[in-house]
Amino acid sequence: MNNLQGNYGNPIQPLVAAINCFIWVLYALLREKKDWPLFVANFPGILFGLATFVTSLH
Repeated sequence: MNNLQGNYGNPIQPLVAAINCFIWVLYALLREKKDWPLFVANFPGILFGLATFVTSLH
């Protein structure tokens, strides 16, 4: 909410969250039997984490 109101926050947390989701997505896709629920649950986290990271920069 701070980012949307013009109060810039710490960009590290959303970047780390996006990286974490990216790792889980890789794990879900690289398994022998694909784990689609894990992929679907974490893929939006990459997009939202990166969007929040970009909007939190000055």
